[in-house]
Amino acid sequence: MTLVMGAMTVADAAGVLSIGRREDSSTFDPINTAQNIDFWVFMNVYDVLVRVDKTGAELVPGLAESWDISTDGLTYTFHLRDAKFSDGSAITSEDAKFSLERVRDDELSLWSDSYKIISDMQTPDPKTLVITLSEQSAPFLSTLAMPATSVISKAGFEAKGQEDYSQNPVASGAFVVKEWLRGDRVILAKNPEFWQADKVSLDGVEWISMPDDNTRMLSVQSGELDAAIYVPFSRVEELKADDKLTVHIEPSTREDHLLMNHEHEPLNNVHVRAAIDYAIDKQSIVDAVTFGQGKVANSFIPAGALYHSDENGARDFDLEKAKAELAEAGVDGISLDYLVNAGNEVDEQVAVLIQQQLAAIGITINLVKMDPSQTWDMLVAGDYDLSMMYWTNDILDPDQKTTFVVGHDVNMNYMTRYNNEKVKQLVAEARLELDSAKRKAMYFEIQKLAKADAHWIDLFYSPFINVTQKGIKNFDQNPLGRFFLEDTVKTAE
Repeated sequence: MTLVMGAMTVADAAGVLSIGRREDSSTFDPINTAQNIDFWVFMNVYDVLVRVDKTGAELVPGLAESWDISTDGLTYTFHLRDAKFSDGSAITSEDAKFSLERVRDDELSLWSDSYKIISDMQTPDPKTLVITLSEQSAPFLSTLAMPATSVISKAGFEAKGQEDYSQNPVASGAFVVKEWLRGDRVILAKNPEFWQADKVSLDGVEWISMPDDNTRMLSVQSGELDAAIYVPFSRVEELKADDKLTVHIEPSTREDHLLMNHEHEPLNNVHVRAAIDYAIDKQSIVDAVTFGQGKVANSFIPAGALYHSDENGARDFDLEKAKAELAEAGVDGISLDYLVNAGNEVDEQVAVLIQQQLAAIGITINLVKMDPSQTWDMLVAGDYDLSMMYWTNDILDPDQKTTFVVGHDVNMNYMTRYNNEKVKQLVAEARLELDSAKRKAMYFEIQKLAKADAHWIDLFYSPFINVTQKGIKNFDQNPLGRFFLEDTVKTAE
């Protein structure tokens, strides 16, 4: 469906940026999602107390213009700037407190573990939020830049209720949700009440769902789209050669990996999981599908990120060791269902390669192609054996990803159902360790234990690759994935 303004679409209107992406959004409730398809849209609909800058390396003020930390490291006092929600009401410390209470306490929260350390919050005045922790926490300030902590309107949420608010939120960021056409597009409009509204050039943004990579690339090449994300590796050189387009290759924290459902036999056997890990030739996958843009991954903590370890026992390609692991497992005739995101060129290529590689050790892979909008719910429900997914860090500290993928039960450790009590305990302890050398050693040990368990299979690291028309300026995405659309400019070039 396309909204029509006279003889032109909304996306044709001056100052409205159209962006093609794969999946549709699933929610605007910050605490109830772990998907980039949601985060990357609502990070420009909501603001947070503390932001990460464009380099992806520094924390900078957001709705909190400054903060103080007590000498014992337990009390954080945030001083909020004068800012308003999109309905014109003031953003207060009560709203910030309410938002953090939801991410810590609400049964819908996928991120509660990282915020249980908050023991008390006080609002002595509308512009002051005092947070007391039960223990010192190395990553705490970084966790406040997490999209899940987006500041929402307490009054607006209580008036609308969770279901309505998750579709029609009150904005604290640069844009408001004008309309959400399910399965088609999210239409955003400039938020005139945003505290930095004077720097926002765009009148609006349309995030348009185009699951098929080829269709999305053709649409940007024809000029129907201003921009497209998730550029297939195979199309980079072709798009670079088009003088109407700019290809943006940005550093990222992206890691693609193969999820394994530990609750399904025989994947509940570590020797079967290890056999699969040994049997997958990651370098051949990188060579075949990334066209030189990717690098073999050896840990869930991305290369170059804080506390990444190369000495974690990562398994090299070795068919003999794979067969030995299967013999140790004592199982044969293995047949597994591999959930594939249909229309995703790389997902489909990797699935076929893995199918071929695992056949070499007698494992049959049944490829189940599904619309990307359905795969997440299937992962949550456990209706899969294997599935390729990816992750980008949302905060600077490794605590977020480590907690989410190996350290707790709320989300079934990124739907793998992996469970190692020693690892969970280490993750909890590492969050509280302030000595950087000791903390580093703990994360090194976590990576080693998770790899020994074959919690999932690391495949490759790769940059963010996006494409825009030449007339689009400042289309920036930092290594954590945030698009700085408040800075983007659309010209007639």
